[in-house]
Amino acid sequence: MDRIKVMVNGLPGNMASNVAKLIIDDQRFDLVSKSLTGPEITAHQHEVAEVTIDLILPDKRERDILAIKANGGNFIVVDYSHPTAVNGNAEFYCRHNLPFVMGTTGGDRQLLEKTVTDSSNAAVIAPNMAKQIVGFQAMMEYAADSFPGLFKGYTLTVKESHQKGKADTSGTAKAMVKVFNLLGVSFSVDQIIKERDPDVQHKKWGIPKKHLKGHGWHTYTLTSEDRTVRFEFTHNVNGRDIYVPGTLDAIQYLHTKVNQGAQGSIYTMTDVLKAC
Repeated sequence: MDRIKVMVNGLPGNMASNVAKLIIDDQRFDLVSKSLTGPEITAHQHEVAEVTIDLILPDKRERDILAIKANGGNFIVVDYSHPTAVNGNAEFYCRHNLPFVMGTTGGDRQLLEKTVTDSSNAAVIAPNMAKQIVGFQAMMEYAADSFPGLFKGYTLTVKESHQKGKADTSGTAKAMVKVFNLLGVSFSVDQIIKERDPDVQHKKWGIPKKHLKGHGWHTYTLTSEDRTVRFEFTHNVNGRDIYVPGTLDAIQYLHTKVNQGAQGSIYTMTDVLKAC
């Protein structure tokens, strides 16, 4: 079976590096030895698992992408860049018909989806690539569909903590707020408590020091109107390894869909899970 060519954008970022390393080790894939990066990056190359990857700055990407396609054929893109780059990157991928897995959160998500559906491109877009967390979200969405208004009258507290370098509010937390809204709870995403201070994370939250630079802790607390009943859902992730297997499954899934002729199509990690 021919290997799937994959370009991982967002190097030298930690998440992009983790995904690139696993792609190198996976017999299903061939890693394109180039990566789109941000204008603030001064390095020209980045090494992952003894593989040297050329970093392409925004002003060179048009020329370099055309050269890569001309010399190496089609490939799948994985985007773990920066929230501010989401919409511009998506427009670029669609303009060049580069199917992509968008693991980066943030940006204008409605515009992101419209960019794909208005094009002949296809993408997997998900605020979270961790299969177990996606499964938890799917269960909660099932509850919202089956029992709308179940928690009407309850108050909600949402707390999320990620590494200091994460610029935006958790996409997973935002998605869960929509679910709780369907369950009858009045709550907006700007009420999410977002923690990015390593000192507070360690001393007050109890997050291990070694994971302060890479973690995702979420707690959703529902309290009844008379405060006699409380429900709490928590998922705490230390490190980034949990997100990689789902990303690789998303690449395989998207590759299959593209080969089947998908155009203007958006898929979620729930779609990916159902196909596994």
